[in-house]
Amino acid sequence: MTKLVVLKFGKGSFETGFPVTLQIGEENSRPESEVIGELPPERELPLNFNCWQAIYRNLDFAARPKGLIKQKLLISSGQECLQAAQQLRDRLNYWLQSECFRPICEKWLEKLQTSDIIRVILQTQDYQMQKLPWHLWELIERYTNAEIALSATIYEKINFSPISTATVKILALLGDSHGVDIATDRLLLEKLPDTKIHFLVEPSREDLTDNLWQQNWDILFFAGHSSSQSTGETGQIYINQTESLTISQLKYALKQAVERGLKLAIFNSCDGLGLAREFASLQIPQLIVMREPVPDRVAQTFLKHFLQAYSGGKSLYLAVREARERLQGLDGQFPCASWLPVIYQNLAEIPTSWEELIGRGAQGRRDKETEGQSLSVHHYLWLGCGSLVIALFVAGVRYLGMLQGLELQAFDQLQRLRPDEQPDSRLLVVTITEEDVQSQFQEKPQGSLSDESLLKLLQKLEAYQPQTIGLDIYRDRAVKPELPELAKHLYKSKHLSAVCRVSDPLSGHPGIKPPPEIPPERLGFSDLVIDRDNLVRRQLLALTPPPSSPCKAQYAFSVQVALHYLAAHNISLKFTSNGAWQLGKTTFKPLTTHTSGYQGIDASGHQILLNYRTQRSLEQFVPQVTLTDVLTGKVNPSTVKDKIVLIGTTAQSFQDYSSTPYITNEGAIKQIPGVILQAQMISQLLSSALDGRSLLWVWSVWQEILWIWGWSLTGSLLAWYIRPWFYLGIATLIVIASLYGICLVVFIQCSAWIPLVPSAIALISSIILIAYFTRDFPHSVKIARIFVITKNKDD
Repeated sequence: MTKLVVLKFGKGSFETGFPVTLQIGEENSRPESEVIGELPPERELPLNFNCWQAIYRNLDFAARPKGLIKQKLLISSGQECLQAAQQLRDRLNYWLQSECFRPICEKWLEKLQTSDIIRVILQTQDYQMQKLPWHLWELIERYTNAEIALSATIYEKINFSPISTATVKILALLGDSHGVDIATDRLLLEKLPDTKIHFLVEPSREDLTDNLWQQNWDILFFAGHSSSQSTGETGQIYINQTESLTISQLKYALKQAVERGLKLAIFNSCDGLGLAREFASLQIPQLIVMREPVPDRVAQTFLKHFLQAYSGGKSLYLAVREARERLQGLDGQFPCASWLPVIYQNLAEIPTSWEELIGRGAQGRRDKETEGQSLSVHHYLWLGCGSLVIALFVAGVRYLGMLQGLELQAFDQLQRLRPDEQPDSRLLVVTITEEDVQSQFQEKPQGSLSDESLLKLLQKLEAYQPQTIGLDIYRDRAVKPELPELAKHLYKSKHLSAVCRVSDPLSGHPGIKPPPEIPPERLGFSDLVIDRDNLVRRQLLALTPPPSSPCKAQYAFSVQVALHYLAAHNISLKFTSNGAWQLGKTTFKPLTTHTSGYQGIDASGHQILLNYRTQRSLEQFVPQVTLTDVLTGKVNPSTVKDKIVLIGTTAQSFQDYSSTPYITNEGAIKQIPGVILQAQMISQLLSSALDGRSLLWVWSVWQEILWIWGWSLTGSLLAWYIRPWFYLGIATLIVIASLYGICLVVFIQCSAWIPLVPSAIALISSIILIAYFTRDFPHSVKIARIFVITKNKDD
């Protein structure tokens, strides 16, 4: 939607200053905001302009308006002109930076985006104000889709009876050509598509008047000599070598032409600002004039680029700006050439596009609206389909597992940013340190815990009445014969669970036998699911051991310990109809081969995502005491009573450590002892069943595809509506940050792992591809419009 900005300059002067009112709104609607400011007195600015104008008008141009005599011996140089132009520009912008004018600039910056298409109308009757090069205002230059026009303070809308046509009707008046090349102008006009042009070459006054009266014209074009009075109140055109006319002398004929649909007048001739001011009183919608004497080459270059842009589908204002800026290439030969073109606008009218000139009637307008609607639907359908294709492609690449590494890294990063949780007070870990290993008797113990130490430890712990004890130490040998009490204790203690390891044919690991004294119902396997990067992100709850495995346990050690503890709270393991587990109100759905970032994994057994509990560090989430502390009676019985007590080694020499998604302060992968990892797993089961702590969960495949498509579509819309690459880049960074923030918040608040990496790839891919193709898309729009117009002709 085009924005309309109106700057109204009240009655004032450069000696007293000007009151200014700024209005901003959408095209063809009431202003949305208005602010009042003022410009202070500025006596130097008119002097700077007059100095520049005098130097410019004494440049050695080949063509100049009649009546403008070059002063002898005062021929200016291009360098002098450029220096005077720079001084004028600096003085103008310095004036517009005045403190009392700041509310105008601030409101402008607040309401308008640099990507907006903006028509800026400067409304004033002060001739000196209108002559200033307002296009050099730094604020205008910052907005690449804005163009400024002049307007009178008195205006009204002209109602006319449109006649539907399929061509643009142009009355081309080629006046006095003495010393002026107007043949080039004629050739440029003749190349225009969908036009019907009537050329009047050096006509008489009567011929010109008759043609204005007798037909309906869309555009009036004049090339030849023209000039304006020094006061700017009137101007005149030289229609042939003997006659010149003012606008007032053509008043009735021109008024009739406006009432019959004249939309645009182009005076591609010298010094036309006076013509525009006088013509505006007839309420013509818009005029394009040259504010100063213009060389042939400049006039022809402007006309060429303007007609190409305007007939090519650009709006009148943007076509003028493009053609005006392209004149800068001539500044070396013709200084300040890009200053010359200016629009004079009737504020009551909306500029007409070239397509509207072709089908200007009521039916033509309806066809134009229908065409615009179909093109709009086509645009959105094209964007939707394009973004869907990109999303499906990304989802396909993801399905093949090509994004798994990146997704797991993003998953790890999300886990590290979660806030700390309270320690799990239901557990106590008895650690066997290097010092504990060395202090066990004089002879070398078998493993990390000798039979004698184990017996003493169990006797001490059971005296403190724990709820359950988990022995996370491999004991693939029988108890010493001289310690029958320990063997009896291991066999009869119903709240003691132990570990073994299931054999793995793929890795060739033979497995580890369970303690012979422990019954099968109190055994649990210690096998872990390790990802390709050797990190533990999943928890294995159950599996089917191979027939040859020495360990026949079907449930994990963490499950056995947790179930024994939960039994005291009247919670038992149940199975749902779809094969999921249920503990209390929590359902443990198994992972599948394709689960979020995991694609093509071995999902055998019953696996879930491991939701680590963090509290400053992974080890500190659970209370810990050493073996020596227990044996020497340094442990308070209340820390053991009704708790789950896990026994395991933390000695580095036994290398029972696992890598986690977390990192140390030095940036290395965080490794934790196996007994701490088992405590994490047990804590997850207990917290979910008793506390309602959420498990990590994921969406279904189709939900994830829709999510990825949504971000792909977001990228497509960004690329469609934000054309400047710089601002598109900034918007892309903001949207990616938003995507990351949403995924993080959802992960923290809801424990949901939603696609981050695939969504970001789809977003960026859509932005790049759609931005690339839409740079050429206007040409397809133009082709579609030509097709519609051609169809209308055939009908």
